[in-house]
Amino acid sequence: MQYDSSPADPLAQAPMGPLARQPMGPLARQGAAVRTMGSDFVAAILEAGERQLYRAPRTAALIAAWPRDAAADAIAMRFNAALHALARGGTLPALAALYRSYTGDIDRVVGDAMAAADAAIAEAMQACPQTNEVGRTAAIMAALTVLRGLHDMPCDLRELGASAGLNLNLDRYAYDLGGHPAGDPASPVRIAPSWTGPAPHPRAVEIASARGVDLSPIDVADAAACERLMAYVWADEPERADRLAQALAIARMRPPQVNRGDIAGWLPAELAAPQPTGVCRTFVHAMALQYLDATSRAAVEDAFRDAGARATAARPLARIGFEWTPARDAVHLLLTSWPDGVTRHLATCHAYGAWIDWHVPARQISRSA
Repeated sequence: MQYDSSPADPLAQAPMGPLARQPMGPLARQGAAVRTMGSDFVAAILEAGERQLYRAPRTAALIAAWPRDAAADAIAMRFNAALHALARGGTLPALAALYRSYTGDIDRVVGDAMAAADAAIAEAMQACPQTNEVGRTAAIMAALTVLRGLHDMPCDLRELGASAGLNLNLDRYAYDLGGHPAGDPASPVRIAPSWTGPAPHPRAVEIASARGVDLSPIDVADAAACERLMAYVWADEPERADRLAQALAIARMRPPQVNRGDIAGWLPAELAAPQPTGVCRTFVHAMALQYLDATSRAAVEDAFRDAGARATAARPLARIGFEWTPARDAVHLLLTSWPDGVTRHLATCHAYGAWIDWHVPARQISRSA
């Protein structure tokens, strides 16, 4: 992900103590959303965390003083990852046992953990989320098959907010896209989202080159950094954790190229670089733009608009977005390609790629669409 969005000095901006007993909202609200996404255990952790905040004054103060949009900054997921990391580390036996069994006195165990590790939780939450959910690559691969139908050529893949760069290895994973296989059938990483609606026409996707950018790229050879990624996986979804571990193993054999930098500065330079004839320059962003401020978002849109005006049939440009809607009520998979400049809403998706509701029949997508 992109951008360290932690407040400059959150503990100096809010009082601690009894005030933390008052309802604060973000953890419980996210808990309700998580429950609708099928993770009852993580929902229970977040709801218990809300009730037990009075036992963790530094964490409570951090949340109370958060200077930006708590949902956009994924503050609840930061909290959840901090607790999951403590459980995985094993330093708090009762917490570790709770995360192994998914049952017990959740309020007591979570409250005890928050009291014992308040400073560590608050410190961990100040770091921007680093997630690299491989399940989202199914939607991206599906969009790439559509793109291949629009521009029958290889693509230079570029990712904004690439984290560890695992999405850049998407051609090394095996997919079932609505009944159609894609990717590498021999891959240990197998991604088969629940599918509704018509499936995209199967086409071979060819990646000519791949690289990305992130403000703080994760080195797949750094065990501690990889452990942080693992902590962001929901604890009651071990299949996601297994898939992430397999993707990290592939990345260690084929290290992704991720530049350290700012999206708003890196993107225009990439768009201005010479583009080979017969290659579609393709930019992907998955749950990355929500971390940009308004100025940076405007710079991204301006860069795409200007580059799209220069695109030709021989040197096309494409943009694939897997992002929340502005109202944060749905995740849309959007494909924009130039020179025609048409944006296609291909699908509505689960935030982590568990299901895809495909909208566009294959017959409605053509080079003249």
